[in-house]
Amino acid sequence: MQELTITRHNELIDPLLHIWSWQIPVYLFLGGLVAGIMIISGWFVLQGRYKHTTFSTFYLPHISLVLLSLGMGALFLDLEHKLYFWRLFTTFQWTAPMSWGSWLLLTIYPALWVNTLIRIPERFQGKIPLFDRLSAELNKRPTLIKNIGIANMLLGTLLGMYTGVLLSSFAARPLWNSAMLWMLFLVSGLSAAAAFVHLITTDVYERVLLAKADNAFLTLELFVFGGFLTGLLTSSRVHVEAVRLLLDGPYAPVFWVFVIGLGIVVPLIVQLLAVNHKVKHTPVAPILVLAGGLTLRFVIVYAGQFSHWT
Repeated sequence: MQELTITRHNELIDPLLHIWSWQIPVYLFLGGLVAGIMIISGWFVLQGRYKHTTFSTFYLPHISLVLLSLGMGALFLDLEHKLYFWRLFTTFQWTAPMSWGSWLLLTIYPALWVNTLIRIPERFQGKIPLFDRLSAELNKRPTLIKNIGIANMLLGTLLGMYTGVLLSSFAARPLWNSAMLWMLFLVSGLSAAAAFVHLITTDVYERVLLAKADNAFLTLELFVFGGFLTGLLTSSRVHVEAVRLLLDGPYAPVFWVFVIGLGIVVPLIVQLLAVNHKVKHTPVAPILVLAGGLTLRFVIVYAGQFSHWT
């Protein structure tokens, strides 16, 4: 009986030993952000924005490569057996989300790299002649460029969905065991990407466009949150106890104040006023959206580790 008690105690404590790990939330946030950027960048390509000398068209794919590499670096730091990560690419397991994600990344890097060749910024032209020649050949084929845009949008959507599927596949954590989690992370990634482009672009058209798009994403995110919370509240007792960690439990203050309040509601109000010319566009709103998206991943990961079936 004493051994059983110790075992059950360890089952409760073990998942909490890594509860303050930052690598996985950061990886999920950067993955979602890159997914959203790929979708927005691909849409810009389809709209012919690559023909204009705007900041977003030039630099979004380059920034995506850096952000995705940083996210992969955070994931690498979280691995227990770092020297054997390459084994993920020696096999493919149909039922393993991590296997799907690993092979998906092998297609995302080339897609982003090809996207950078559509229009090389002037400061980089002539640095690598091979890239200049490839870019010139691409621009002779408008249909191919549109296909690159479509490929980036599709792969970005899959990447955004994967960041949620990766957690929801862990049935042992009731809070993560929701069919709405992938949609929540996808919409949150789109919102963060729209906020990011809104923050960095120097083009007035893009700033206004992305502010309007972000308003739509933030509104949709509130509805998805409603579905996510309602689904758990109407499920088993264990799922109800898990979601109460967010609603009125230890994670409630952070969830309601920093994720819902400052991460969605406040920037939504500010940007609605901005696009209706009631106030000037301000970097405060997109910064709040980005901070809220990052906080969301931390809260979901931490609270999910805290939730149990026992």
